Amino acid sequence: MATFSSLGMEERLVNVLKNNGINEPTPIQEKAIPSVLQKKDVIAQAQTGTGKTLAFLLPILSKINPDKQAIQALIVSPTRELALQITAELNKLTEALGNLNALAVYGGQDIQGQLKKLEKQAQVVVATPGRLLDHMRRETIDLSSISMFVLDEADQMLHMGFLPEVETIIEALPENRQTMLFSATMPKEVRQLAKNYMNDPEDIRVKAKQVTVEDIKQMVIETTDREKQEKLMRVLDQFRPFLAIIFCRTKRRTMKLNTALQQNGYLSDELHGDLSQSKREKVMQRFRDMKIQYLVATDVAARGIDVEGVTHVINYDIPQDAESYIHRIGRTGRAGGDGIAITFVASKDKQYLRLIEKGIKGQIKRKEI
Repeated sequence: MATFSSLGMEERLVNVLKNNGINEPTPIQEKAIPSVLQKKDVIAQAQTGTGKTLAFLLPILSKINPDKQAIQALIVSPTRELALQITAELNKLTEALGNLNALAVYGGQDIQGQLKKLEKQAQVVVATPGRLLDHMRRETIDLSSISMFVLDEADQMLHMGFLPEVETIIEALPENRQTMLFSATMPKEVRQLAKNYMNDPEDIRVKAKQVTVEDIKQMVIETTDREKQEKLMRVLDQFRPFLAIIFCRTKRRTMKLNTALQQNGYLSDELHGDLSQSKREKVMQRFRDMKIQYLVATDVAARGIDVEGVTHVINYDIPQDAESYIHRIGRTGRAGGDGIAITFVASKDKQYLRLIEKGIKGQIKRKEI
């Protein structure tokens, strides 16, 4: 069985991992770390929750020169939450490396404060596309020393309409750099991006453990659009979830549903891209502290969320492919707990249900409410 040492990680990083309770690599780490250490370009397909962040952070930290006061690695992620999460992981690891600085650059944060921190010179920058471009236009960030570039959650960049920004960023980077692209799904636009900007990349795929599907009790509730809201409330009353994430297709539907739930006395709140950073953090904290039971969210806002104790995932709006479905329902039943996934299906959604059932190789039980 592989260990971090056998993958080529240096002892002090192995010790930091041990101190954080991480003793053995996950499949994506086992496959990606050696390739990244060999300076190969890597295109890796892996879901959130597979340990992919460490798959690029560990080899990056092994190769950074802490004495060189310049940005050597750039990690671009679609959302502020994800950028903050990656930076938090980074900071845990860099504590042991002494003079190594990491900086998160994202919107909704005081730009003057960022400028001051950039002057101090970080060796690793984690950024969202919009704010990074802002710094590039102001010429307040120097990308000329970057030798390692990571594009994380590339498919979400696509869904959020960030691909043009991403291309602008890539074109400003030094040509002879190592590029790593991580994505949960591989739409053709993401493949094309890899083709355009990567050099003979190593293709790494890690199947999400089938656990996500097999250990979760799944059911479909047939409905019409008109009845959907009322049926959802009946489901909440009947199943009494401890903590549930309720997925909607758009920000607007998220806001409308959350308002309806709150008016009916349910402890809910909403999570979507229009919220300010501090509001998003407050909502997530209230969910973690169980001050609210129901988090009504869009896919994009919920990327990277990992809250213990989520007993139910409810697809108020059906996802449009099997990978997104597996991704969503994988947020429940973590760490050996039982999870329940409930999907509402109107007649216009039948085609998506067929795709999902084909993808998970099984029929989902229909349930009457």
